Amino acid sequence: MPLIDKPLHELKKYLGINPRPVDFDAYWDKALQELEATKPNPEFIRVDPLGNCNAELFDLYFTGVGGARIHAKYLRPRNAGPPHPAVLQFHGYSGHSGDWGDKLPFVNEGFSCAALDCRGQGGKSEDNSQLLGNTREGHLIRGLDDAPEKMLFRQIFLDTAQLARVVMAQPEVDPECVGAMGGSQGGALALVCAALEPRIRRVASLYPFLSDYKRIWEMDLAKAAYSDLAFYFRNFDPLHEREEEVFTKLGYIDIQNLVPRIKGDVLMAITLMDTICPPSTQFAAYNKITAKKEAAIFHDHGHEGLPGFNDRVFRFMLDLKKPVA
Repeated sequence: MPLIDKPLHELKKYLGINPRPVDFDAYWDKALQELEATKPNPEFIRVDPLGNCNAELFDLYFTGVGGARIHAKYLRPRNAGPPHPAVLQFHGYSGHSGDWGDKLPFVNEGFSCAALDCRGQGGKSEDNSQLLGNTREGHLIRGLDDAPEKMLFRQIFLDTAQLARVVMAQPEVDPECVGAMGGSQGGALALVCAALEPRIRRVASLYPFLSDYKRIWEMDLAKAAYSDLAFYFRNFDPLHEREEEVFTKLGYIDIQNLVPRIKGDVLMAITLMDTICPPSTQFAAYNKITAKKEAAIFHDHGHEGLPGFNDRVFRFMLDLKKPVA
């Protein structure tokens, strides 16, 4: 097999090279305190059902940090009995929460399902950011020239935890039986959600984005989803005089630094031919997970659909129906 990254035996030991801020834990502890002080004020707006399906559909709006109103799709089974499991879904970079119909398999199995719209991306969530610096290019560098607390992905990360808390608070949901899932940006956000809301019991992450930024730069892959890095240096630090400072600041929103907080079981798909989120950046996050974990390594696939993995994730989440050991 051709190599685009380190050999597999090295990847399995790789721990990333992006700097971790010395106050990283204090930064996120303070962020969670801000979230705790933010009343979500959820609003559920009923949506017309899809035919005779066994699902009630709602546009869910809640308040995230900074006062933004965040949107998610929320589905629950009709006439549900005792509290049941739920799954949270997170979308890829620039996308949105998807169609109602692709969530119905979980509802048919007795789950509630919520799918987040990330701030300022393709869905209905509000982006009310007030910050210094670039706003033309993508979210990765949004707020990078302001205080670390102003970085947009900090707010998006906290939105994942707020969504989890809103769903867990619903009377039809068993808060001990909630999972999170997604691919690319969604794969990163699923891991982040479980890190910031440790009651998440199961996490399925497919080739996660937002990991080991300095490795991306080292591999000359600051393009596609990571093109913000090249834009930033070309326009705001062309001599790279602040390179270490920039990568250290990005370390606050580097998922490899958050994943040790995860308590639930993790299933991750890692793709060895991925030139969007290269395998070393995926392993940087996976190798730092201390909870129970399993990697499905796709040797010949890149940033694409993976044969059989969606079915495997579905079965993995169905185990939430089993009693907690």
